[in-house]
Amino acid sequence: MPSPQPNVPKEPPRSPSIGFLYVPPYRVQGISIAGEESVVQIPELDVCFDVGRCPRMALTSNYIALTHGHMDHAAGLAYYFSQRHFQGMGEGTVVCHPALEEPIHNLMRAWIDIEAQKTPYHVIALAPEAEVEVKNNIYLRAFATSHTVPALGFVLLERRSKLRPDLVGQPQEKLMRLKADGQEITQIIEVPLVCYTGDTMWGPHFDRPDVLGAKILITECTFLEPGHRARAAIGQHLHLDDVVRLLERSKAQAVVLTHLSRRTHMSEARKEVDAAIPPGQRARVHLLMDHRSRRVEKDEGLTTKPRRHEAE
Repeated sequence: MPSPQPNVPKEPPRSPSIGFLYVPPYRVQGISIAGEESVVQIPELDVCFDVGRCPRMALTSNYIALTHGHMDHAAGLAYYFSQRHFQGMGEGTVVCHPALEEPIHNLMRAWIDIEAQKTPYHVIALAPEAEVEVKNNIYLRAFATSHTVPALGFVLLERRSKLRPDLVGQPQEKLMRLKADGQEITQIIEVPLVCYTGDTMWGPHFDRPDVLGAKILITECTFLEPGHRARAAIGQHLHLDDVVRLLERSKAQAVVLTHLSRRTHMSEARKEVDAAIPPGQRARVHLLMDHRSRRVEKDEGLTTKPRRHEAE
């Protein structure tokens, strides 16, 4: 007679998979679950927005653009600095609100006592409207948002040199003559590439041209259900209704929703989004953590899922 099978305990819960979206030429990848972890990386631009618990992918970015100090957005900061140093990846840099500069130094001083060693790191305190160059001609600009603690949103923008409009179509000889005479024949234009709002309620920052004009707009949407607008206001978060009016004004090719609550199942989230957003706008909207229906955006349309190695 066979012996009875022992009761086998359940396996521990798995960590959430990394969400992925491709909007050529940029990847948007990360994990964002309200109250648990938020980290969104744009690898091609060398920036992670927030650091969450510092998944491995975050280490490859030289810059962490930290929107605010809540632990689900900032818990992995010391680990990010430590692992970059340990793996010979160079000194990590965090760009943050000026109110967080000294607390971050305090955090790293505490780790000296805990580890008995000093980890190199760099902090850039960025006031609203200030900028830092993160790649050649690519700038990270901070703007003020409205949350329960001091908070920033960020825009990654490119500065391009372009021929003055009044000189378009003029012969090359004339352009060379004007330049030789000391006249400026070009002008610098700003192209907003990616905007990340961080945790925020609705406010005047959603009137900004660099926010509305970004090719990729990554915005929180913590509350989706019609009856949760009051809860959104209490926590100073966005509601799906806010996203609907934002879509009417944003020029973004892709609007990526992050920071959804785990209490809302993804199938329900899809239903709420489908019901609230007009059909003509729905194709622009993506739920970062919707692994089932996430797709890669190609010139011919949203058609294929990313291969496994593309999201790692």
